Amino acid sequence: MTYAIIETGGKQVRVEPGRFYDIELLTAQPDEKVTINSVLLVQHDGGLSIGQPLVSGATVEGTVLRHFRGRKVLVYKMKPKKKTRKKRGHRQEITRLLINSITLNGQVFTASEAAAVADDSSAETTAES
Repeated sequence: MTYAIIETGGKQVRVEPGRFYDIELLTAQPDEKVTINSVLLVQHDGGLSIGQPLVSGATVEGTVLRHFRGRKVLVYKMKPKKKTRKKRGHRQEITRLLINSITLNGQVFTASEAAAVADDSSAETTAES
């Protein structure tokens, strides 16, 4: 299983090829390709590459699926005995990003590659039994 830990929007996210993730708003349009260079860790076939702070030569490529707003969060502030009340709502702007591939030093890991490796390993375990 191949995965990477990236930093985007001030948060760290564990991503795998072929899956989509909801992250902070990106400036890209829907169906546009995005390359993220701030990769903190890459794991592939038991090999682990840890950056200090970033892994050199590692990128994550994805496609923006859509932009939307998250659930409403209510913030209610009240001071007792002062008749002071504030009720505010907030909805975070979110981008849904589909991860296409993880690249490490010119080696590209995609979702189809990861599925083929998983099928091979499951076939080997059933043959051994």
